[in-house]
Amino acid sequence: MTTASTPDFPLGRPDGPAPDARTPQGADGGRTAGRGAFAGYLVYVAGKAGGALVSLGAVLVTSFFLFRVLSRDPVKAMTHGAPMTVAQQDALRHQFGLDLPLWRQFTGYCGQALTGDLGTSYQFHAPVSELIWQKLPATLLLTGTAVVLYSALGLWLGTRAAWRSGGRGDRVNTGLALTLWSVPSFWLGLLLIIVFGVGLGPVPGMFPTGGMSSGDTTGFAHVLDVAHHMVLPVLTLVAVGYAQTLLVMRSSLLDEMGGDYLTTARAKGLREAVVRRRHAVPNALLPTVTMVFINLGFVAAGSILTETVFSWPGLGRLFYQALSVPDLPLVQGLFMVFAAAMILMNLLADLLYPFLDPRVGR
Repeated sequence: MTTASTPDFPLGRPDGPAPDARTPQGADGGRTAGRGAFAGYLVYVAGKAGGALVSLGAVLVTSFFLFRVLSRDPVKAMTHGAPMTVAQQDALRHQFGLDLPLWRQFTGYCGQALTGDLGTSYQFHAPVSELIWQKLPATLLLTGTAVVLYSALGLWLGTRAAWRSGGRGDRVNTGLALTLWSVPSFWLGLLLIIVFGVGLGPVPGMFPTGGMSSGDTTGFAHVLDVAHHMVLPVLTLVAVGYAQTLLVMRSSLLDEMGGDYLTTARAKGLREAVVRRRHAVPNALLPTVTMVFINLGFVAAGSILTETVFSWPGLGRLFYQALSVPDLPLVQGLFMVFAAAMILMNLLADLLYPFLDPRVGR
């Protein structure tokens, strides 16, 4: 009986050593997988960007037809009912292109909007885009400050309420949030004006009741003056806005509380704070991230009611003034800016999802 001879080289490749994971083949495999993941992400981005463009197109159509259906005769509105001859009214309609067929008005509006020309305001006799740029800083300052504050406050309180659900703190936070969420912002603003502005509070006239500044300060004193005027409107926005963030974060984190991965993390000996911070909260952030980005979209849109109540010179108050005429070019331009900001922020949230949860987009 013969026995098989043992080869002189190691088992594996018949002419050399066994393959190593660090050989070019392994690197090529990693690069291929990376390219595949990147291509999948590009497809995901293309789909979301296409959806955003479709939404912008729908907003373009809606902004043109909606306000023409709802509004009264712009010529009579812009002249405030002053007596005018038919010839004068016809001249104004021709000047603003209101005598053209509706389809020609629409095509002209679309062409102008694609080039950034939003028309000329009826009541201010200035380009709409110029008016928007003038009022945008005030809105960004007010609503941007409020969004940052109530997003951070809502995330923190929502996490604490969910992690200690059923406790006294959870009941107090949830009850207060539900109450404030149901309060109209203009009513709360008026209440704050009565208590802290008019003089029913502990110090009469503690805070200004309107405007952005007193107008007679410069330098650091002007900064303090603007901050003083911001207190009541920011407090109004924070009181109403944090409640929604708190409730969404609390609900999302409660859904994650029973996950097996948290039990495993605790079994490894991790402290409860680490389990919450590194495992539970990141997985509960997806719905809250969407809300935070939508709130960032509201930074450009501002708050129409709050800015109107406090006479804040931002885009929200400008929109109210345009509606009262109605100033069609200004209303349409502001509507487009507000909607575009919301769509852009929602798109950014969608693009961020795969980095927070690798399962998204696959």
